Amino acid sequence: MTPQLSFDQSLRDHISHNLKKHRVQTLDGDGQRRAAIAFTLVNASEQANIGNLSFDESRRDEAAYILTTRAAGLSSHAGQRAYPGGRIDAGESAQQAALRELAEEVGLALDRHSVLGRLDDYATRSGFVISPFVVWGGMDVDLVANPGEVELIHRVPLRELLREDLPLLDSIDESPHPVLRMPLGDDWFAAPSAAIAYQFREVALLGRCTRVAHYEQPYFAWQ
Repeated sequence: MTPQLSFDQSLRDHISHNLKKHRVQTLDGDGQRRAAIAFTLVNASEQANIGNLSFDESRRDEAAYILTTRAAGLSSHAGQRAYPGGRIDAGESAQQAALRELAEEVGLALDRHSVLGRLDDYATRSGFVISPFVVWGGMDVDLVANPGEVELIHRVPLRELLREDLPLLDSIDESPHPVLRMPLGDDWFAAPSAAIAYQFREVALLGRCTRVAHYEQPYFAWQ
């Protein structure tokens, strides 16, 4: 069932129900570093500012998710599209790391009660195993970019995840699996972030058991 995409309790219940049914696939990640991200749901605002997506004040009650453009000065993955997240510190859980990074990168401090569930682990070509958590961010929250980590914050309407032209799949010689990209207005973004967005669409919005760990990333994400 395709949900209504108003940012309200009905959507929260729908997503929570689907995530509870999902059997999460975890990865051991031998020799890889562990990281966690927060796929965070908020209401739409003028912070779309990506892919020529326009903001209509009448759609302020529409659900959106937080995507960032990483700061240009970072030593790795500078300028790429990503979710608030990062390495798991010693002594903290993956969920704690996702919430800590959410607060550090975009100024949104939440507790464990805001976590609706999680998606499958995803191993990146750059040596990380990412654990994604779906977080209910709240209505009209103030988001402030940490300039050392985040160039821009984007609130992307969830309706972008229900477009008929997704996912975009590209073959590469180095792998039997295609690179996964997701359209974003008249632009796009790629795995690993796109793989997480696609699984959120399939599992949390549409109630399907769809795996994404096999999808490849573009060459620029391998470093």
